[in-house]
Amino acid sequence: MSYSKRDEDSGRIGYHHYFDKTTVLQEARVFNESPINARKCRALLTKILYLISLGETFGTTEATELFFSVTKLFQSKDSALRQMVYLVIKELSTVAEDVIMVTSSLMKDMQPTSEVMYRANAIRVLRKITDASMLQGLERFLKAAIVDKNAKVSSAALVSSYHLYAIAREVVKRWANEAQEAINAKPQSAVSAATSYVTSFGGSTPQTYAAVSNSNIVQYHALGLLYAIRQKDRMAVSKLVQNYAAKSGMSGSVLRSPFAQCLLVRYACKVMEEDPSSARAVYELLEGWLRHKSEMVNLEAAKAICEIKDATAKELFPAVTTLQNFLSSGKPSIKFAAIRALNKLAMTQPAAVAPCNIDMENMITDQNRSISTFAITTLLKTGNEASVERLMKQISGFMSEITDESKVLVVEAVGSLCIKFPAKHHVMLSFLSGALRDDGGYDFKRAVVEAIFNFVKYIPESKEAALSHLCEIIEDCEYSKLSVKILHLLGVEGPKCPQPTKYIRYIYNRVILENAVVRGAAVSALAKFGVNVEDEAVKQSVKVLLSRCLDDADDEVRDRATMYLNVIKTGDEKGYVKDDSTYALAYLERQLLTYVSNPEMADTPFDLSAVPKISRQDEQERGTQELGGALPSIGGRSNSPPHSGSASNGAGSRPAISSTPSLDQQALYAQTLAEVPEFASFGPLFKSTAKPIELTESETEYVVTCVKHVFSHHVVFQFNIKNTLNDSVLEDVNVLMTPDNDDVSLVEKVLIPAPQLVYDVPGVAYVAYERTILDDYPECTFTNELKFIVKDCDPQTGEPDEEGFEDDYQVEEVSLAIADFVLPSYIPSFNKAWEELGGEYEVVETLALTSSPGLQEACRDLIALLGMQALENTGNVQLSNVHTMILSGIFIGGVRVLARCRMTYDSSTGVTLQLGIRSANAEVSQVMIGAIA
Repeated sequence: MSYSKRDEDSGRIGYHHYFDKTTVLQEARVFNESPINARKCRALLTKILYLISLGETFGTTEATELFFSVTKLFQSKDSALRQMVYLVIKELSTVAEDVIMVTSSLMKDMQPTSEVMYRANAIRVLRKITDASMLQGLERFLKAAIVDKNAKVSSAALVSSYHLYAIAREVVKRWANEAQEAINAKPQSAVSAATSYVTSFGGSTPQTYAAVSNSNIVQYHALGLLYAIRQKDRMAVSKLVQNYAAKSGMSGSVLRSPFAQCLLVRYACKVMEEDPSSARAVYELLEGWLRHKSEMVNLEAAKAICEIKDATAKELFPAVTTLQNFLSSGKPSIKFAAIRALNKLAMTQPAAVAPCNIDMENMITDQNRSISTFAITTLLKTGNEASVERLMKQISGFMSEITDESKVLVVEAVGSLCIKFPAKHHVMLSFLSGALRDDGGYDFKRAVVEAIFNFVKYIPESKEAALSHLCEIIEDCEYSKLSVKILHLLGVEGPKCPQPTKYIRYIYNRVILENAVVRGAAVSALAKFGVNVEDEAVKQSVKVLLSRCLDDADDEVRDRATMYLNVIKTGDEKGYVKDDSTYALAYLERQLLTYVSNPEMADTPFDLSAVPKISRQDEQERGTQELGGALPSIGGRSNSPPHSGSASNGAGSRPAISSTPSLDQQALYAQTLAEVPEFASFGPLFKSTAKPIELTESETEYVVTCVKHVFSHHVVFQFNIKNTLNDSVLEDVNVLMTPDNDDVSLVEKVLIPAPQLVYDVPGVAYVAYERTILDDYPECTFTNELKFIVKDCDPQTGEPDEEGFEDDYQVEEVSLAIADFVLPSYIPSFNKAWEELGGEYEVVETLALTSSPGLQEACRDLIALLGMQALENTGNVQLSNVHTMILSGIFIGGVRVLARCRMTYDSSTGVTLQLGIRSANAEVSQVMIGAIA
């Protein structure tokens, strides 16, 4: 035996590095030896598992031979070896062939007379090699194992059943009673447990090992399986929650497992999310769980209450109080969970978390830096202006001791704090500039830079100081992406400062010292100074600097310098340097795909004028809104208005207010419609409804929404239909649309029914109309009626009856308006575009908007009626009695349309509007005026 000191740096490595797959396969002959050498076999099985964990792949033949060699070890009575056998068989079963042959050995180990360890492991392995066709033969054994008195066996059967549910739903659904019995089973008493343990050593029974367990984890697994079986039945899930939640409040509660209680909390939240009417009852349950004896359940309930989207301060108070008590816990995990939940709540409800400030200040010096980081960031969101400087000093003290991930959290909190307390910007800027000197990765540096960007954007008095800090950053920045972002901001904001020339030196240094990517960004930033600064001396200096870039080694840098010099010389800066617009990329991509895939368009140039533009700010805001809209909401209640489209939901009413459609969503619509053969000849999609139009209430038996898709010669109505009845199936679902005007120039072209609508699974039906007169843009209202065949079905299995009956269902109306033929589009300079169109096809009308109570409402109505985009923030009214709104759009066919709306308001006469429309087509101008008049 060697007693020498083992040094990690001495070059000694583990024995696993001295073998490979080939060696292991050669050593596999040890499995065939008789008698079985348990020690050698365990070592070899360990090597196999180690290779698999490293990602080593075994061929089918190799895995099969190895698999059946390992199965010979079932003859051994060595418990440790048998456990290794089960593990290896599970791993090899996905690659080897004919693994079903081992079923008989596993079935033998599953017998009640076998040892507990064998039974549990055999069930787990059997799940890996079983398919749906074999499961019925094993059903009796698995159902018995689910209700077994031993927790290990029962848990193994429940978890295996949970996984088998994915491949054999109908079979596993029949085990719901056994799962419920496992939940309701009483715990084994200590006396009976001891008796069972002692008798397991007797000679009268073949059982050689018994592991008696009072673990309540069985309830956790059983509840998960029961929910999986019933999750499609909303009423059954609600009853499940009510049943066990009610019993949880009694002494001797059925659910003894804290894990099961936490699972029940989550299911209760899902019930509240799906059924808003149950919000109050579920909240009372959550409040009751705050007083549970388990800290785990208390935390889960408190987090659930904090995540209710529109909870009031009164509703949040019990949860915040519970979390506040946990802040003084001696367990670091409890403290961390509580402070993290409060930190998340402080993002939306800082006032509700403010009472915890004293407790959180005591946690700033906590030895666990994760806890102290969350405490600091939460205090930054909930504290007052007087505490900012003190907090900044405390943060600076430990920034070097925390991870980059924690640093990012702190920096983001400081960046958002600048909006709340702008007077303290100098303290926060000083902290951020100091943070940049610390070591850190890209994510940390990016967070600091974006935080400084917030100062430039939201606090005008801090702009020069923030820009100076950014100039220092690019002097020694190792990340090109950050340098490019900073240079762009300097180019935008630098010319607006009182002394713009001081930034030019920093920018030109990047042209001399940096790589090609940064040099190109620096050239663009210099050009903005040459265009936007009125001082001729500055313009001349910029020209000299740009001319030096004409000999750059990189062609992009040279091309940019050449272009910008020409722009400054000709004065055409509005079309290039000052143009902050960008093409709607998703829309552009779709149009290009249509263009290159259509052989008939090969001889015609691509029409870029038909592609809408959006401002870069709009693009960023839309991305932020879509991200926020994707966040889940636990609470069923919502403050957001109901969905509306550009058309009305009722006859005779005016079109509802419509926002600019999401062009990314429109691209998805286009992709979906392109896959429908009946629509292949319709050409490229021009426009889709901004949001689905609700044709029914969300609580009705059939929920229907409509999306309008406009093509050059066709209009497609997409009806999204969901069946909320779990005891019926709808088949051959058609939508019959009837226009209110028989003379409308529309002819029904295609009718595509939804083949089948099962419970809670949305389906789609289409109705397509062709415009018979291309110069006519029809306005009409359609009445809609669903026609379908109803078949009763079993709520548990979902199997419908063979016979059904015809039925119909009336839904709300859908209108087609002029706004549906106009695509909102951004332009950088309205005045320039207005002058370019000229007055040849201008139409001006003076109208009284009696239905609009004020100028802001009139603006919203006009945007909805015309389907255009408001420019230069003119959609928001500044003065209460006079306002001018400018609009831009593309009429179907690629015709640019501009509108100037001059409005006045008088309390006695209401809103008076002078509407001017300009376009390149006289008929289009008249049609647009007709949308209002």
